[in-house]
Amino acid sequence: MSGPPQRFVLWDVDGTLLTAGPVAREVFGQAVEAVVGREVGEHGVTMSGKTDPQIALEILERAGVSEGEARPLLPRVLEEVQRRLGSESGRIRAEGRVFPGVRRLVTSLHADARTLQSVLTGNLLANARVKLRAFGLDRFLDLEAGAFGSDHHDRTELVPIALRRIEHRHGWRLEPRQVWVIGDTTRDLDCARAGGARCLLVATGRIPIHDLTDLGADAVLPDLSDVDAVLALVLDGMA
Repeated sequence: MSGPPQRFVLWDVDGTLLTAGPVAREVFGQAVEAVVGREVGEHGVTMSGKTDPQIALEILERAGVSEGEARPLLPRVLEEVQRRLGSESGRIRAEGRVFPGVRRLVTSLHADARTLQSVLTGNLLANARVKLRAFGLDRFLDLEAGAFGSDHHDRTELVPIALRRIEHRHGWRLEPRQVWVIGDTTRDLDCARAGGARCLLVATGRIPIHDLTDLGADAVLPDLSDVDAVLALVLDGMA
């Protein structure tokens, strides 16, 4: 890319681009068990839209660990999650899947010199990379320009982090209005709005479309299968 992009597309990962299958949930419980030394079982923590640190802290709480005790344990839990997920690419490919339209979309945007795409996700960078690489999506995304749960536990802080990162990495100072956040939860919309970005929500995660339509996103779709419509939306107004 010879000059700054006119659009910066930030993809959520789980529930938007793909599902990694049950292993992503399982490794959190296993990691907490390994660190605290007792069985956690089915922890019942809802993971959609949350950062990995948030998820780990909630599971620790369900396991009876006080907040004061949980904070010092958090780095060890996250390291254990990262280690366990890193060896599960085969299961992710076998039990997970990429959602309709995603491959063509990321390929088309990657080929368009006016756009740059990365991710904005609650995953730690290493965890996002494992999931995306399992399906060969990582090569279309500039992950070094993204924002992750490893950058901040609060998702609403992530758009400014991505903008600072793209400036540091490429020297491009982009405006928030040039950014599209594409996700599947209300937290993706909150994140976009907090950062001044536009937002497309898709109902490929756990939230049905009728619960997404009145939230105030710039657009809501059942999925990403109408690739031409998504490209027209994201690229609208570009010279």
